[in-house]
Amino acid sequence: MKATKIRKATQRKIWLSTDDGILTLVSLAVSLFSFLYFFKRGEILLYGDAVAHINIARRVVDSLTPGLLQLGTVWLPLPHLITIPFVLSDWAWMTGVAGSIGSMAAYVLGAVGIFRLVLKIASKPAAWLAAAIYIFNPNLIYMQATAMTESIYLASVIWAVAFFIDFIQEFGEKRVENAGRALVKCALTLMAAMLTRYDGWVLAAWIGSAVLFVWLRSEGKLRRAMLGPVAWFLLLIALPPLFWVGYNWRVYKNPLEFANGPYSARAIAEQSTKRGESPHPGYHSPLTAWIYFIKCAKLNVGDNKWQNTLLHISVIAALLSILRKQFRPALLLWIALPFYIFSIAYGGVPIFIPGWTPNSYYNVRYGLQLLPAIAVFYALALEFVRRINYSQRFNQIATALFFVVVGLSYVSVLRATPITLREARVNAVTRVAFENALAKQLVKAPQNSTFMMYTGNYVGALQQAGIHLSRVVTENNYEHWRAGLQSPATAADYIVAIEGDPVSAAVKEHPEHLQAVLVVHSLGKPPAEIYRSVVSSK
Repeated sequence: MKATKIRKATQRKIWLSTDDGILTLVSLAVSLFSFLYFFKRGEILLYGDAVAHINIARRVVDSLTPGLLQLGTVWLPLPHLITIPFVLSDWAWMTGVAGSIGSMAAYVLGAVGIFRLVLKIASKPAAWLAAAIYIFNPNLIYMQATAMTESIYLASVIWAVAFFIDFIQEFGEKRVENAGRALVKCALTLMAAMLTRYDGWVLAAWIGSAVLFVWLRSEGKLRRAMLGPVAWFLLLIALPPLFWVGYNWRVYKNPLEFANGPYSARAIAEQSTKRGESPHPGYHSPLTAWIYFIKCAKLNVGDNKWQNTLLHISVIAALLSILRKQFRPALLLWIALPFYIFSIAYGGVPIFIPGWTPNSYYNVRYGLQLLPAIAVFYALALEFVRRINYSQRFNQIATALFFVVVGLSYVSVLRATPITLREARVNAVTRVAFENALAKQLVKAPQNSTFMMYTGNYVGALQQAGIHLSRVVTENNYEHWRAGLQSPATAADYIVAIEGDPVSAAVKEHPEHLQAVLVVHSLGKPPAEIYRSVVSSK
């Protein structure tokens, strides 16, 4: 009996090793091929946020005031910290490759992770189905080729839930050492999620509560034995919020700068309302927020008649999973649903979908946050079907049909063009044209010239021009910036004033010793005026 168990355990390890290797190779091939495709087409920097992420990492090592205090606020720091080693290369910085590397690696880790997660609670065919849904999702394939944070966050969440399932299983078998190791791994992956997106804070709160609940309900001896691991787990998941609050207090003198500062989502939404613009759909309406987010999630996994299929099947499976103890921990993957409904309704986070008011694209990528839940519970739907009839023939047909439905759904996405890529293309048109035009003028300045420019909107122009940020006075160099606003001519050799930004206002208030050089015009964007300082001491 014991020999049989050992043989089965050995076989399982071999299967895992083989499957992990295949998954790694397949996802790596998809990642590299798609990256090369989008890189060749010049589409890895279409998102303005992708440009911003890369330049946040760059200014940590290339700035008038370099250092970790350059990580900024609102956006959490892990994606930027991952990018720093790669952004040291000027070529990788200028092309955007530096930001893609971390996303691509996370994509591969997420593919292996979602297979592992499902295999812990279901059969191997179900695990392969979940992995296929994740790996071949056209929207994720595009996002992982860019500097956006989606693949890093999704991989962290997937592994966090997988390790939580490990903990539940090992704890149930009273294997204290294994349960403790699973908890530490869960905490570390939760920390990664919490340092990538604020969704992770909510997920950590739920998993932390679940760990406490399971631990407190255990028998006395087991509870005492697990006191140390549980305490370490709670301490570790408390560190990211404490760090971020402390960082914001140190840099901005406001511990909640990321939540209520001038660059927060809430502040931007309030400013729009003050200007007389209509609040976004779902504003103070959880029902409308629900409708928009669900629609967004559907469009990320299907189009036309297929857009309902994967989501609806996965929701049915999730409801059935409530009755299955072994499946319940995976329900944590749905945390994104209430989080984004609340964020849209009360957090100033809009989602715009083409064909719905206001008939444009904005934040459609947020629908990808439900991809792990859809992949896992669609796979569990297959598991439920396979358990209806244990005949090999029936199971083979059922498995094939489930894979075919995924294929047809994803083909519909490709035919319509993935919605995240559509958003990137539509919203990049005027910004990219403007940054190209401005970069062409900036490179004409004498070598090693210094500049003053507000980089909150168009830092991509400096990136394209290859102008090191150490030669630029920006809003991220507080003392230099404050002095420059009072006397632009003494701040740098060239002053770049884009209509409506702080530099433009400073030039109008202090025009002395500035000589207009040229004006850059680009359709749909405010003009950029370039001035040369004529201060005699320069």
